[in-house]
Amino acid sequence: MEDDVFDVVVIGAGPVGMTVAARVVRGGLSAAVVEDRLAGGECEYYGCIPSKALLWPMELAAEVGRMPGLQLRGPIDAAAVLARRDETVSHRNDDHEVQAIEKLPATFVRGHGRLAGPRRVEVASSDGGVGTLRARHAVVVATGSTPAVPDVPGLAAAHPWTNQEATSVQRVPQRLAVIGAGPVACEMSQALHSLGARETTMLVRGERLLAAMEPFAGDLVARSFRESGIDVRFGRSVTRVERPVPGGPVTLHTGRGEQIVADEILVGAGRRPGVDDIGLDTVGVRVDGPIQVDGSLRATAVAEGWLYAVGDVNGRNLLTHMGKYQARVCGDVIAARAAGARDDGPALRATADDRGAPQVVFTEPQVSMVGRTESRARADGFTVRTVEYDVGDVAGAMVRGVGFSGRAKLVVDADRRVVLGGTFVAPDTADMLHSVTIAVNAEVPLDQLWHAVPPFPTVSEIWLRLLEQYGL
Repeated sequence: MEDDVFDVVVIGAGPVGMTVAARVVRGGLSAAVVEDRLAGGECEYYGCIPSKALLWPMELAAEVGRMPGLQLRGPIDAAAVLARRDETVSHRNDDHEVQAIEKLPATFVRGHGRLAGPRRVEVASSDGGVGTLRARHAVVVATGSTPAVPDVPGLAAAHPWTNQEATSVQRVPQRLAVIGAGPVACEMSQALHSLGARETTMLVRGERLLAAMEPFAGDLVARSFRESGIDVRFGRSVTRVERPVPGGPVTLHTGRGEQIVADEILVGAGRRPGVDDIGLDTVGVRVDGPIQVDGSLRATAVAEGWLYAVGDVNGRNLLTHMGKYQARVCGDVIAARAAGARDDGPALRATADDRGAPQVVFTEPQVSMVGRTESRARADGFTVRTVEYDVGDVAGAMVRGVGFSGRAKLVVDADRRVVLGGTFVAPDTADMLHSVTIAVNAEVPLDQLWHAVPPFPTVSEIWLRLLEQYGL
């Protein structure tokens, strides 16, 4: 492996790194992909895929429960759900992902990759060997992010769960304490509660779940949580954690003098970019946060322009699908620059990861949003008009069963009459989100959207009702 030379070297074989490699190979370049953990990345083994495998049975149970004449024959079989979860992650065997990289074709290199000067990547293998890869055109950092654990006395020593332990759980705890209010905290609280964590307590520092979204989204999710028996406590800061016996009960102390005793703690308090020990200092990059990039995903701190950063590590948007979007842009940019072609076209700049990124929180009800919230749009200086409608009042919702309800909201630029953002909270809203994503990213005028007729009777008729509320 000493001094092997490729056109592009990618550090990180998650979905983002793999997409970069696929794109540069499609552009006629050679590529090496370096990874010391599981090829396929966090999303496939400890994030998006296993979490949805744990959540989907809960959603099906709720769907059945809304329909008169149907009933479950018993509680959810947690063991069967966990077994199916293991199947969805290939029992954490990454042979299929390594083969996918090699079929691009690209070279897969197992080991820890770190920069060792301009266009050079040093790879340390598990057997102690060290080799060097050299890139003719570009090195791409796609090392993702890692869970953040708050600096609370005793918390780290208590070995709290993060998304990794929660999604790979083999025995569901009876008592679960959750710190956080974002997507991971919400999704895994509800999933584990449905699988047997009957005493689930969420400790939320602020006054709302999913605080980055429209306020009604967190309110509706909190109401659903409480109706199912999850204890949601707002305005609670954890001040101290005690776990005197490893693996034994853990006690959380809050600023209000409360003590919560649990079998396990789950921390869902955000993530930090994966910039540790990847040799950024060897190329003059000093960071204590994300790697800053321009619209072509090129690292702005390296004047020669050979270093790129895609996905969570650049902090632009911590969503797998948006990281893959960045990777497609990045790979095409590298191929264009290597060929001496123009590299300044609109297709070679990432824009959707800011103004039009879709996101789904797979709780019951689902929260689906894209673009700007009302508060963000106003802060950005737009002349804003909003419309809202109860999802349960649409004919397509009423036929879906008793209690099928929710809320939808569009944020509109009143000057240009285009949609800036949308939020849909109800069961199964994920499959309606792409229509909003197209409207936001393509800036389709409202008068044109009026002619996109939703079929009857479907929940997507919410579009018609929202546009009627606007006055069309």
